[in-house]
Amino acid sequence: MKTFSDLVTEVQDTGLCHHCGGCVTFCRAINFGALKQDADGKPCYDDVEKCIECGICHMICPEIDELDEETRKRIGWVPPMGRVLETTIARAGNEDVRHHATDGGVVTALLLHLFDAGRIDGAIVARRTGLFKREPWLATSREEIIDAAGFFFDSSHGMSRYSEQYSTYSPSVQMLGQMTRRGTRRVALVGTPCQIKTIRKMETLGIVPTDSISYIMGLFCSGNFMFGEAQREELEKLGNFAWGDVGKINIKENLSIHLENGEIRTIPLDRLGFMRRFACQYCDDYSAEYADISFGGIAAAEGWTTVIARTPLGRAAFAHARGEGDVEIFPEAKDPRFVGEVNAKVQEWSKKKRKLSATNRDNLLNKPVDDEDKEKE
Repeated sequence: MKTFSDLVTEVQDTGLCHHCGGCVTFCRAINFGALKQDADGKPCYDDVEKCIECGICHMICPEIDELDEETRKRIGWVPPMGRVLETTIARAGNEDVRHHATDGGVVTALLLHLFDAGRIDGAIVARRTGLFKREPWLATSREEIIDAAGFFFDSSHGMSRYSEQYSTYSPSVQMLGQMTRRGTRRVALVGTPCQIKTIRKMETLGIVPTDSISYIMGLFCSGNFMFGEAQREELEKLGNFAWGDVGKINIKENLSIHLENGEIRTIPLDRLGFMRRFACQYCDDYSAEYADISFGGIAAAEGWTTVIARTPLGRAAFAHARGEGDVEIFPEAKDPRFVGEVNAKVQEWSKKKRKLSATNRDNLLNKPVDDEDKEKE
């Protein structure tokens, strides 16, 4: 039976750890207390004497192949980009929600719909604390759900804080522990592909705290980014702008920086390698293939969101929200040919990420991992 020590050797030491927090979350939920996440979000021993060497932390890691076959079979995963029951382009029906959100606000609108309908007691989301900084948050009110919307620049944080190291990645899975302690029994989780995979593997084993997760909503992910002083300066040069002029940031096929004067600076994602989190180079899931329903900006017009329903649960939730007017459909999305083009675009990006991941993994096997790069996380 492999243990957390093996996980450190196989995943952390090779630079593959995503800091998703799945291993720590289970250990805490079962009250073992052997693991914790350090100040940088890296899982580590809190008290090695409390470890019973059950091996579950190793099995549920998204970088470990164990349980992959069972998990894929259970959720109906199929190539090339997971199960697809329905694809459309949509946005929030409420204009105020659209104003606060990014890419149409469908995620926020669906969460609010489920909350108002009494189907969830809360949502595990990532709320904004800076231009490139988000933190996990258990939202238990409409106001808190709306507060977590969007990817905007908030000048109230002050430019002096940008000398610190920030990340667009938010380890939302760790909020499952808080959910259990607060007695919240029905939640929706919004997360990245790596976070969702560890949750699905927990479900396969039937372990806590996944019994309290009612809906799993995935975000398209081309990678998350680190943001420190050096990265800030390089990004300013690439985009020819100053941080004081930034009003909003969005990531679709490119990084779009919206300035206060209405101008938009566009930087191709393949030029942001200097900012990308080390482990993200090896992730092969672009469209959150294990989710109930996935969301992203790719293939959608400005102000709209691409939506892929993957399970009957996800499709039913979206259909109900649409029926109530909480989300509205892009007019052209009613044309099957248009939907086919959207699916083709998502599949193109999924294939691109999977191919890049495979190449990077092959290179990793033949090249020592730079400890300095890993420590940037």
